[in-house]
Amino acid sequence: MIRQLSIYNYALIDSVELFLKEGLTILTGETGAGKSVMMGAISLLMGERADSKVLANREGKAVIEGVFDSVATSLKEIFDANDLDWNDGQIIVRREISANGRSRAFINDTPVTLPLLSEVAGGLVDIHSQHSNRLLSKPEYQLSVIDSIADNGDMISDYKKDFARFVELRKKIRKLREMMERNRENRELRAFQLDQLSKINPKKGELEEVEKVYDILSDADDLRSRINQSAYLLSMADTSAISIIGDAGASIDGIDFTLFEGQEEDSQPGLMERLKNVYIELKDIGDTLARIASGIESDPIRLAKADERLKELYEAVKRFKMADYDKLVELYESLKKEKEGGSDNVEELNSLEAEARKLGDTLKIKAEKISETRKKAARKFEEILTNDARPLGLKNLQFSVHFSVGKLTPDGKDTVEFLCAFNKNQPLMPLSQTASGGEMARLTLCIKAITANKLKLPTVIFDEIDTGVSGDIADRMGSMMADIASGMQVFAITHLPQVAVKGRSHLLVYKHDEGERTVSHVKVLCKDERVKEIARMLSGKEINEAALKNARVLLKG
Repeated sequence: MIRQLSIYNYALIDSVELFLKEGLTILTGETGAGKSVMMGAISLLMGERADSKVLANREGKAVIEGVFDSVATSLKEIFDANDLDWNDGQIIVRREISANGRSRAFINDTPVTLPLLSEVAGGLVDIHSQHSNRLLSKPEYQLSVIDSIADNGDMISDYKKDFARFVELRKKIRKLREMMERNRENRELRAFQLDQLSKINPKKGELEEVEKVYDILSDADDLRSRINQSAYLLSMADTSAISIIGDAGASIDGIDFTLFEGQEEDSQPGLMERLKNVYIELKDIGDTLARIASGIESDPIRLAKADERLKELYEAVKRFKMADYDKLVELYESLKKEKEGGSDNVEELNSLEAEARKLGDTLKIKAEKISETRKKAARKFEEILTNDARPLGLKNLQFSVHFSVGKLTPDGKDTVEFLCAFNKNQPLMPLSQTASGGEMARLTLCIKAITANKLKLPTVIFDEIDTGVSGDIADRMGSMMADIASGMQVFAITHLPQVAVKGRSHLLVYKHDEGERTVSHVKVLCKDERVKEIARMLSGKEINEAALKNARVLLKG
């Protein structure tokens, strides 16, 4: 419900701050006093587009703010999906309009888009005026009315879960078919690539290994000669490094180097030992070089094979337009896996389609059961609505709910259409084509009275939907609004005293001149002030004692 409404610098309003109550609140005032301004401000909170012309003072900005509490928990899903703070069901909605025409919207102090504001506000306030008949004419709203009467929420919730899974399956099937179709389109190319690569049979690391073999074989004579030369100089020549190191060691053998300055007795290792280590290391190096050289042999046949393999691998990388050899190997492995796993797609598709068929059959059964509850509820609704509407001046009303069956949707298989006739011998026609504004308003009032508790409606605002009625019909409409308000917050903007006296609280919109400006104000009426306002509505500007007496009687009644 709307707990608090604040309006600043908007049209004729300088500043209004209202603390609102549960039940039926009446809003009255003379024509032109500013009731439409109030509705315009609330409409901005509902996501309507703004115009800088509404600024009362163009040096400032217009601000409209509403504080809502006892908000339906169903809105939390929208908040979670849009990263909005959920403050235990309290929502603060604010609109700001600047002189340059820029408009900003906020929910719980977080900037939001107008579409998101409209989505949230749809769960907060339901505004209905004599001329706003679009909602009642919408098939989806009409279906929601029937479902509220049918009390089939659990069945629909269960159906929706299955339908969501069905849609998911259909998406998976479509994507899998598209992938398989793309594979089929490329099958010849992929098969050709696999065939060519199978003949080449590239292996991971092979190119590097063949390059090493080629480098050795292509320079075998030179490599062997150079390695042998190194081995010869180290260990086989008359003046080899090993023989020179040996001679050097023999020359100093037996000398006590501790006698010399800087050579400590316990220094490790000693000079002689170091020469021996060098001798052993050089000898090992010479032996290793000799062994390597002996293993290098010229092999023209093996060299030719390595050269041929390198050319084959290099050409394959170029022909298949790969960045490098590793990518070529990856392509080959991928094509082999694709061939090996080709049947898996068919098996997966068959499995998904079988599940979808089974779920589709289940959905048809569930949709049929839901349809049965709707048709039964529709007959009941037709009777209740007709009985409730006829006392409101629609004595010749004929009303019927027409069902048409289509493909399965998230709401089942039914589309409903409200058909009615307001005159004798008039054929039943769609509501949007036959109902006048006043007739539509009274039907809406009846529907809301029937479904208020079941639909869990948000705050409802009736904007002069009683226009064109009077007397007993007006009294009945007022009583119906009061009944609706017994379980929710209702606002009624009215010019009829019979409706106004039904309210739990009463707001008066009035205006007066302040200097060169006319300003609108909103006032919560006390008991005596309410008597005077009802008397004014009965007799006009001149309030006499008879009008006051009649007002008191109506208020007690």
